[in-house]
Amino acid sequence: MVDYRNFEQFLHSRMKRRNLIIGAGALSGLAIANQFSSQRAIAKSRFSNYPFTLGVASGEPYPTSVVIWTRLAPEPLNGGGMPPVNVPIRWEVGTDPDMRRVVSRGTVLAAPQLAHSVRVVVEGLQSDTWYWYRFLVGQDSSPIGRTRTAPLANSYLSKFNFGLVSCQNYQQGFYTAYKYLAQEDLDLVVHVGDYIYEGGISDNGPRQHNGSEIFTLEDYRNRHALYKTDTNLQAAHAAFPWIVTWDDHEVENNYANDISQVDTEPDQDRAIFLQRRAIAYQAYYEHMPLRPFSRPVGPDMQLYRRLSFGNLATFHVLDTRQYRTDQPCGDGTKERCPENLDPKATITGKAQEDWLFDGLNTSQSKWNVLAQQVPIAQRDTTPGPGGTYSMDKWDGYVASRDRLMAFLGQRKPSNPVSLAGDVHSHWAMNLKANFDQPESATLGSEFVCSSISSGGDGSDTTPAVEAYLPDNPHIKFFNSQRGYVRCALTPTTWKSDYLVMSNVTTPNGTISKRASFVVENGRPEIQQA
Repeated sequence: MVDYRNFEQFLHSRMKRRNLIIGAGALSGLAIANQFSSQRAIAKSRFSNYPFTLGVASGEPYPTSVVIWTRLAPEPLNGGGMPPVNVPIRWEVGTDPDMRRVVSRGTVLAAPQLAHSVRVVVEGLQSDTWYWYRFLVGQDSSPIGRTRTAPLANSYLSKFNFGLVSCQNYQQGFYTAYKYLAQEDLDLVVHVGDYIYEGGISDNGPRQHNGSEIFTLEDYRNRHALYKTDTNLQAAHAAFPWIVTWDDHEVENNYANDISQVDTEPDQDRAIFLQRRAIAYQAYYEHMPLRPFSRPVGPDMQLYRRLSFGNLATFHVLDTRQYRTDQPCGDGTKERCPENLDPKATITGKAQEDWLFDGLNTSQSKWNVLAQQVPIAQRDTTPGPGGTYSMDKWDGYVASRDRLMAFLGQRKPSNPVSLAGDVHSHWAMNLKANFDQPESATLGSEFVCSSISSGGDGSDTTPAVEAYLPDNPHIKFFNSQRGYVRCALTPTTWKSDYLVMSNVTTPNGTISKRASFVVENGRPEIQQA
């Protein structure tokens, strides 16, 4: 059985073995290369290092297919260290962790246009089944990853477990939470954004970025590679399939569509910022186990999509960055202004909003999950009279939220549950028909995960938040430590466990369960377990 807790030892042994055989040449697949006679392919080369330094990943599980991913990067922080030619990579999928019962195999070209990353949509698999996979090039073998297909559409599913994660600033802490996540009994991991951070080097944290603020394609590739060299993150990717969506830091902090929030040139020029967005989207696609339909075209990338797991859960994966109007009131956290209530303002864009409402309206799943970036529930951050709100969240787009709440109230899709991240803290909140009227109907539930590392160690609570919680009775839980949320679904209940780290500024932090909450089928009120 593959032990995902010991990825660092695995990679060290692979690197050591790689150095012993490097003289023999890493690629000897001339026959394989001949399969791609219409494309230039490298048949023989000597890698300067073990080529699978970024590990493996899988994602986007369908009932009969799943995406597996890797990238050849013998020099991961130096542009990858690959020659500018196509390289054939063999892949295998098996039904056992030792890869003795291979049920599917093939060869794919790693092209320089995609930084020698590859994604294989493995078809013809059995539904609701665990598989193991690996990549091979010459005498080198990647780590063995594990993945799982989804159950058949509308089939009965008695349980489904997944982890919710977000916000992993490399400089502000270690990814020890991922070490613990890799040991969980999960079917899936859902990442709701801030996979990388775009900023330059900070002297305040336990680790450092590999350069100044990123702007070029090579910059973004090297930053993704830096994050992916973390062995705890690799372990979590290798243990489960992932569903990913981005937030802002994959491009630039608090950007909105084609609008930069930076006050200095050149990003204030929208055409220039769109060039940066195109570069960032390209690098994101190259490093995520996404299906080919998400491959960006210039500054546009299809990321909102829907994945279902039997009759138990449908994940409506949203993108609240690419299509939103500019943050109202000049962004920040402040009192409302007229544009905060503008009915034309949107956080999703009309096409995505229509797509979401149509999917919720026709869904046959017991639980309808909105996997998205920023909290939907209102958070009035000023104690007592008056109110201040974060303009970057759904609080800044009141008309968008009102339309969503009205739809949930009128059409009543089964058990809507929002998932979010971004705020570097844990929250459990009820979604209300009118947040200013506590007695109004509860229309859904929201579970917000803290960060993996962003923000440093954190604390159990903060005086500022404690002071305004009485003004927000729909908020049932707050915690400001790092960690993740473990969700367990059955046809009758949804249970969310909030896991917190003792610290992340050292690599030896421990994890514990801080709180648990339950939502019952047909009763959206969050209850403490």
